[in-house]
Amino acid sequence: MSVTERPPSLDPVAAARWAAHPLPRNDSPWLHEEVAARMQERLDFIKLTPQRWVHWEPLRGGLRAHRALQERYKAAQVWLASAHPAQALAAQKTIQSAWWRASSWWAPKVHVGMPPQGQAQMLWANMLLHTSADPQKLIQAWHQALAVDGFLMFSCLGPDTLRELRDAYAQQGWPAPAHEFTDMHDWGDMLVHAGFAEPVMDMERITLTYETPERLLAEMRELGRNLHVQRFAGLRGRRWREQLLKLLMSLAKPEEGGRLSLSFEIVYGHALKPQPRLRVSPQTEIGLDQMRQMLRGRPDISDKV
Repeated sequence: MSVTERPPSLDPVAAARWAAHPLPRNDSPWLHEEVAARMQERLDFIKLTPQRWVHWEPLRGGLRAHRALQERYKAAQVWLASAHPAQALAAQKTIQSAWWRASSWWAPKVHVGMPPQGQAQMLWANMLLHTSADPQKLIQAWHQALAVDGFLMFSCLGPDTLRELRDAYAQQGWPAPAHEFTDMHDWGDMLVHAGFAEPVMDMERITLTYETPERLLAEMRELGRNLHVQRFAGLRGRRWREQLLKLLMSLAKPEEGGRLSLSFEIVYGHALKPQPRLRVSPQTEIGLDQMRQMLRGRPDISDKV
């Protein structure tokens, strides 16, 4: 996939509808919280302690994970950035300490909205990128929000996700149960194209098991919707649901005690925002924002005198 194309087979209208869909009880999906906890382990290898950081789409990204990040960076200012203000406000209401708790008296304020450009030292975006209809534009927005030497932490689903369900649907001649997910190497290319440096990509596979087809379907509804452009065009009836439940039973594995198994490929990404580079030419024009970022990254001359 080139850096100018949208994710393979993703329907942008369906993606926008899902992004605006309210979460039940304003609670983050369990799998998103688990992935966020694993992504936080990677912060142990980063020496920079951010004074300002952004949680992009925190309600879907993980509210328990947000509290853990606040505990890690207690003195840092936080912005909750979301394309849907109501979701950011709901996240703020959930994570903000109660006013009568002593810890809330000196805790930094949690801001709602987009941060000033070029100010954040960390941007956190968990389990989001695979649902974006224009990921290159989204990555560019992350780059603009970060300060020079700031870093991006993100995770998303990879192409091997739901392979058991995809194979079962294909055997029935049904449309795919989900759109195709982007490979981690393509994400790395898009990071570089947006201006990031030193991208580090890795992945792992998580296998979830379920006792019944009904429990599996309930979890799938929490995680997302089928955003494939060639998904079923209309509602299916009771007979199709019976066929689906029977099909899901074929996912049961004896080695898992007869439980139904589904695989999820989790892609993790980390990248830095480097000092802007100027093109060499007889006459160079520098924008005001670019000049400010260059000056912020310049060492204090007085320290060397």
